[in-house]
Amino acid sequence: MAKEKLVKDITARDVDFAQWYTDVVKEAELCDYTSVKGCLIYQPNGYAIWENIQNALDKRFKETGVENVYLPMLIPESLLQKEKDHVEGFAPEVAWVTKGGSEELEERLCIRPTSETLFCDHWSKVVKSYRDLPKLYNQWCSVLRWEKTTRPFLRSREFLWQEGHTLHASAQEAEERTQMMLKVYYDFVTEDLAIPLICGRKTESEKFAGAKDTYTIEAMMHDGKALQSGTSHFFGDGFAGAYGIKFLNKDNELEVPNETSWGLSTRIIGAIIMVHGDDSGLVLPPRIAPTQVMVIPIAQHKNGVLEKADEIVNIVKNAGLKVKYDYSDKTPGWKFSEQEIQGIPIRIEIGPKDIENNQVVVVRRDTREKIIVAINELCEKLPQILEKMQKDMYNRAKTFLDEHIYAATTKEEMIDIFNTKQGFAKAMWCGSKECEEEIKAMTGGASSRCIPFDEEHLSDKCVCCGKDAKHMVYWGKSY
Repeated sequence: MAKEKLVKDITARDVDFAQWYTDVVKEAELCDYTSVKGCLIYQPNGYAIWENIQNALDKRFKETGVENVYLPMLIPESLLQKEKDHVEGFAPEVAWVTKGGSEELEERLCIRPTSETLFCDHWSKVVKSYRDLPKLYNQWCSVLRWEKTTRPFLRSREFLWQEGHTLHASAQEAEERTQMMLKVYYDFVTEDLAIPLICGRKTESEKFAGAKDTYTIEAMMHDGKALQSGTSHFFGDGFAGAYGIKFLNKDNELEVPNETSWGLSTRIIGAIIMVHGDDSGLVLPPRIAPTQVMVIPIAQHKNGVLEKADEIVNIVKNAGLKVKYDYSDKTPGWKFSEQEIQGIPIRIEIGPKDIENNQVVVVRRDTREKIIVAINELCEKLPQILEKMQKDMYNRAKTFLDEHIYAATTKEEMIDIFNTKQGFAKAMWCGSKECEEEIKAMTGGASSRCIPFDEEHLSDKCVCCGKDAKHMVYWGKSY
């Protein structure tokens, strides 16, 4: 039997996924458009999710030795020009400052699209010896990229993110850090956000401008499209060499250090929405939810109901959970709808009959399962319910991911997958850019998502040209 749809203002996912997404963002009051074209306001509900992401990730970063810093948002053009591939990669998206007050600037300043150049400039002045290494830095900031088409969280001109930058004495150490930070992202997204992933190395044409290797975590949305959810880049000594960074090694010889960069942005909130949300709105994984429990009194005008609700709120707080209550004069059904659209993992209903029986009704947001819990067992039961919900959300999403990955060994199979199904294809590839572009054209836009670390051997031949295959690749249409 289909669940009753309490929220009527949200387009059904399977009717119009793009409109459903916009409706959820709007109705859950996550963010809103502004008078600055392409830029958003993060409303309290949305920013609170980002704060929790920041806190959880920052803790994980610091456990690996990373320190936070902050660099300027303006970059001189001459500084940006020092790394040719990097400049060419970002040139179409750069916004420039040409005047200060009423005066023309002697040199244009770009508003940071990313900060490799500033970190390298700084390190060229402070790194002299192997004793100064490694440098393990991260900054939480915003960046500006002049996107032509924008969507809330997924793509906006100014967006929030963290960008990590590290400098190392050897290529091996830098490569190890690159892989380490990818694992930090993988663990965070799978464990805290309950989002399953595929991960691996980007192809040459898809890697970050100026990087030797780019590694990625890729998530599948409910419509089968991919969302690149975090990347970690191994730069080798390219950036460091271009910016004149050298250090004396233990043999008192000058060397060029090796660098990494890694980042995750607010687009991950879009992933949370599109992986877990349903026709009633947002569904937040308990570990990242700003509010984990909403207490809603039933027949609150009756004696003792609000007092008992206050008692429940205090019990939940004492259990170490994040709780809110709704004592407004709205109807219970309206309150339920608001709790559901905001994705709050659990609501507790408490009314006169519950008080008589010394119990509450606990309702899970993801399944709407109703669980009767004795009041004196709430401290013990609520964390268990939330942890089960967290695991169930991951397992459902993992099942969805697994069921929407299809193998292709011929062009015809590849075309059929993207014409008739939603999801990813896995197929062998010869390694040529020409075949990548042809696959994109013949499938209506499916690009290489990554070469997985554990490659399957599906056949000996490239799915496109039939020549000897070098790699198995995941392919998918993306945001």
